[in-house]
Amino acid sequence: MTETGLAKAYRPADVEGAIYERWLAADVFAPDGAGSRADPAAPPFVIIQPPPNVTGSLHLGHAQRTAVEDLMVRHARMQRRPTLFLPGLDHASIAAQFVLDRIIAREGETRASLGRERYLERMRAFSDSTKPVMLGQQRRVGASADWARLRFTMDDRSARAVRHAFVTLWRAGLAYRTEALVNWCPGCRTSISDLEVIATPTTGTLWFVRYHLIDAATGLPDPAAWVTVATTRPETILGDTGVAVHPADDRYAALVGRLVRIPFVERDVPIVADQSVDQGFGTGAVKVTPAHDATDLETGRRHGLASIDVMTDEGAINDRGDGYTGLDRFAARTRILEDLAARGDLEGERPHEMVLGHCQRSDDVIEPRLKVQWFVRTEPLAARALEATRSGRTRILPERFEKTWEHWLTNIRDWNVSRQLWWGHRIPAWYCLDGHITVSELETGPPACETCGAAASKLRQDSDIFDTWFSSGLWPFSTLGWPDETDDLARYYPGSVMETGYDILFFWVARMMMLGLALTDRVPFETVYLSGLIRDPYGKKMSKTTGNVVDPLEIIETTGADALRFALIHGATPGLDQRFGEAKVENARNFANKLWNATRFVLGARPASIAPDAAREAPDPVRLGLAERWMRSRAAATVAEVHAAMAGFQFAEGTRTIYDAVWTEFCDWGLELAKPRLGDASLSAAVRAATWWTLVEVLDTYLRLLHPVMPFVTEELWGSLPRAVTDPGLLIVADWPATGATDAGADLAVGAVIELVRGIRNARAEAGLEPGAWLPLEVIVPVGLRPALDALAPALERLARARPLTLTAGTPAGGRAPGSPARPGELVVLAGELEGRITTAREGGADGDRPRLERELAEAASLLAAARTRLANADFVARAPAAVVEQARAREAELAERVDRLEARLRP
Repeated sequence: MTETGLAKAYRPADVEGAIYERWLAADVFAPDGAGSRADPAAPPFVIIQPPPNVTGSLHLGHAQRTAVEDLMVRHARMQRRPTLFLPGLDHASIAAQFVLDRIIAREGETRASLGRERYLERMRAFSDSTKPVMLGQQRRVGASADWARLRFTMDDRSARAVRHAFVTLWRAGLAYRTEALVNWCPGCRTSISDLEVIATPTTGTLWFVRYHLIDAATGLPDPAAWVTVATTRPETILGDTGVAVHPADDRYAALVGRLVRIPFVERDVPIVADQSVDQGFGTGAVKVTPAHDATDLETGRRHGLASIDVMTDEGAINDRGDGYTGLDRFAARTRILEDLAARGDLEGERPHEMVLGHCQRSDDVIEPRLKVQWFVRTEPLAARALEATRSGRTRILPERFEKTWEHWLTNIRDWNVSRQLWWGHRIPAWYCLDGHITVSELETGPPACETCGAAASKLRQDSDIFDTWFSSGLWPFSTLGWPDETDDLARYYPGSVMETGYDILFFWVARMMMLGLALTDRVPFETVYLSGLIRDPYGKKMSKTTGNVVDPLEIIETTGADALRFALIHGATPGLDQRFGEAKVENARNFANKLWNATRFVLGARPASIAPDAAREAPDPVRLGLAERWMRSRAAATVAEVHAAMAGFQFAEGTRTIYDAVWTEFCDWGLELAKPRLGDASLSAAVRAATWWTLVEVLDTYLRLLHPVMPFVTEELWGSLPRAVTDPGLLIVADWPATGATDAGADLAVGAVIELVRGIRNARAEAGLEPGAWLPLEVIVPVGLRPALDALAPALERLARARPLTLTAGTPAGGRAPGSPARPGELVVLAGELEGRITTAREGGADGDRPRLERELAEAASLLAAARTRLANADFVARAPAAVVEQARAREAELAERVDRLEARLRP
């Protein structure tokens, strides 16, 4: 350790765990915690965490969303708003069963061999083992969640909310049970929603099959007369109950009403005329399989055709498939094609471009099947959700996703909420022997059938569970105690922001909106913030198969949570995917190190006149120089820019603003400008103290601004700085910086010097001069900037490695006019109103400098042309804010002057 109180090098592992424990001990995460400094009169800020699945460990997407949510939470907490970040975990029924099924398969077991109760015992044990892992990993990322309010989508309160919600929808006529065609996944052995089906373009095969006409006289198939149908799924022939042709198709007009025999099952079915048939597809005659195709189901219902399901839940042919019973559907396809060919009834085949649905979870090909399922009527619910976004009660960011939202909700179909799984909330519906339905929210079930009075012992509960998105759809209010009217529900509902991935806008956000409005009569949140996906540095999706998965915990182990958070937020734009790689993390780690070293310098530069334990003081404005005024002005500007970025949910832009302010303005320039004054013994102790207190004030401001992004390192560094008597003991509950006035004079003067130093360094580098060499520098200064240059001369001399430094008036009376020809061995630098001339002690320096000046002229001319094009755009001038137009005109004038001066410099 040094006299600064900070280690020489920043090691996150030595800091992060201890700091998180300090936060927990201080009870600062809860809005009503002992360490909270929230203003009870301020509006609450609420984020109900999208609950990660209890299926394993944290992935990079979880880390990114946690970082973004925690950023918003910490910002609001520093604004003294009562801030609730409510954490949770999702039971993730289908995903969890998919994982557990693989685990028990390695033990030689299956769901069926274990039975429902033993399987659920294993699932509860599995989820109990993963919960602490997931929660611990979120803490490693720095989530400042109210852990005392932790919820689980399968806890008792959630179960009660689910039952109450379903009963409410049932009684309102918004829930019903019916037979319908569903997306069936043989691998998961359940129905899944349309959104869980991945449409996959595929080159398949179109087979042409003969269905022989029935001879009316004999009642037997006519071997010489047939109708040829085209199909991509020969295995469903076993479930055919009709053949359809278009009413206007003259080829088949005489055959409508005739019967054909379905091969193998020896079923005679009618030829019907239906408008749904595409005359250009195949032969214009199509097989009708109502139990396995949505269009066929509608056709079958119009013509009274039977619906015959020929599949088992596992995707094999059931006992209605005669000789193919027990075969997997694709094995049956092969056998059927062989048998058709042997009979002479397979006319041919050809490649066919088609789209196959695959299960998002198992990748199995989806099988449309008829099942009796529970549905929720969505049209009235969707109408209310649309009204909420159209009226602005809830906004979606970025706004372009509102078009997607509108499309989905205006074309919505009723929601199948039944799942043929075991892990989840069981549907609270009971059936008596007569088939009457009783829906009850009692945990023990209804005492009797509501219709006929049959005793509870005679009732059978539905074996299906709810779609996991049903319980998740209640999350914004069930977590706060609904259906009870709790204090938390009254205080923290609706939520402020719902952050989630754009890929589940309809999966989850739409469900929450529809159920929230239907059950609470209020929108569940004010803003929907949609994050993008995390991809590898080349834009590819991360997956274990391609080997490009990044483990966030490994990053935390090696570079710290702050580096991970900064890297994830720094490149994030709402609704857009971001590329993530080592370079981003390395840059973030370097930034943390830069901040650490800057703080060590400030602490080590404390003047002897200031006691080590002195409370923080505001710098004495009378004793401030231009450099100090400039640093305070830039900090004020940064506060305003970050404030605007946070208000506009532009977190990456806010992070970039802080990064530039800390790295470039404060570290590269502010500290360097302050060093001459801190080390000048000829200055009074009061002046040097004012400089040091300025550094402390500005660093304090930047640590506060950066804390929501990099909470650990900022907390550690802030704790080492002198604090005002009104400051709390922890940065996490310190006040967010207030906006202040900028100093235009200091910005102009110091900005000109910085531009000049940059130009001098570039010129020296291009001329191949030794960077550390001291060279004579003459600066031609307009009268208006002379006092500023006099004041900044010591810093300019040091930063430009200029010795001697000569300041020359840029007006007559003995001074050299700007634009005067360069002397031999002289490099010329133009920087705003300043002009620098470096004596290189080389012959022919003026000619040697010509290529650099020509490049500068070309660049300035290009920028000037772009500026003039922009100003020539009538729409820009008419519609842009007046301040923006005025700024553009000032920039055009500045560039025009620079071009004139460079051209003058280059004239022979």
